[in-house]
Amino acid sequence: MCLPCRVSFKKRAEAGHQGVCPGCGGGLIDAGQDLAVPGKRDTAGWKALAAVLGSGLTFHSGCCEGPGWRPRHPREVRERLAAAARSGVPVAEALSTPDLDELTRQAPGKS
Repeated sequence: MCLPCRVSFKKRAEAGHQGVCPGCGGGLIDAGQDLAVPGKRDTAGWKALAAVLGSGLTFHSGCCEGPGWRPRHPREVRERLAAAARSGVPVAEALSTPDLDELTRQAPGKS
């Protein structure tokens, strides 16, 4: 996928080869096969996706569980980043937790 061009390709790159965007020539991101790509005009969705991918989360499924929940709007990203800062929970974990109350219960040092 190419974030600047807002395009996704389902074809996986060969091992050891990152792939090049045909639109801008930049490197492609292997976000995983279970990615639900926002529409090209969905600016908010692409901003949220960029934050998720920037935190290191991807959409590679395991055996049976899939990639799990991810924020789809910048507001959800902001809420989880703020909760992570308050609670000390790692950003990647905060961005993959659908319930903010659960996030605060997971905070280190909390019972």
